Amino acid sequence: MGATEGSRDTDRRIGRRALLVGGTAAAVGSAVLARDELARLWWRTPGVEKPRVEGAVDFRGARWVAASDANWRRADRPDDYGIDMVVVHVTQGSFASAVKVFQDPGHGAAAHYIVGKDGRITQMIRELDVAYHAGNRSYNERSVGIEHEGFVDRPEDFTDAMYAASARLTAGICARYGIPVDRGHIIGHVEVPGTDHTDPGRHWDWDRYMKLVRQAGRASA
Repeated sequence: MGATEGSRDTDRRIGRRALLVGGTAAAVGSAVLARDELARLWWRTPGVEKPRVEGAVDFRGARWVAASDANWRRADRPDDYGIDMVVVHVTQGSFASAVKVFQDPGHGAAAHYIVGKDGRITQMIRELDVAYHAGNRSYNERSVGIEHEGFVDRPEDFTDAMYAASARLTAGICARYGIPVDRGHIIGHVEVPGTDHTDPGRHWDWDRYMKLVRQAGRASA
């Protein structure tokens, strides 16, 4: 049906008003984005960094063992890079071998944490910093990486103690950074774009793990 001259004129007036309001909103939005970007740039300025305590850990009860500084990059997250993801890995080896390679400057990779079969948690890189764990720069910058001792083809390696400890760790990370507790934000290494890894593998019980993470989150709330 065709429009009358009057209705077309009304449409034009509404359009102008919407454009003005939309333009104002866009300007305000741009100002907020610019302010946030300046804040991020401030934390990326050489010599500007948050106070640090040698040997400090981000998860209470974790043991600190430093990774080689060749396997991570200094940052001031979440102020320079927002954290919105946890990446679950499996070491494909023993706890001791994982620590050894993360301390090797020639390895080129390390995760923030390792969780052992016995449930002990070792932190090797501060959550402030960018660990080279995901094989994808953007995902490294936005995530915390957690390794789990064992092999992807040995379900017996994924013990009750490991699941429980890792769930508490992930729940704490999610609470700290406001990360939703869902499979869109708690992912396996295999789900990182561009990766050729398969961990944590088909024997990792995601339903069980996510249930434990939610329970741990409620218990600490």
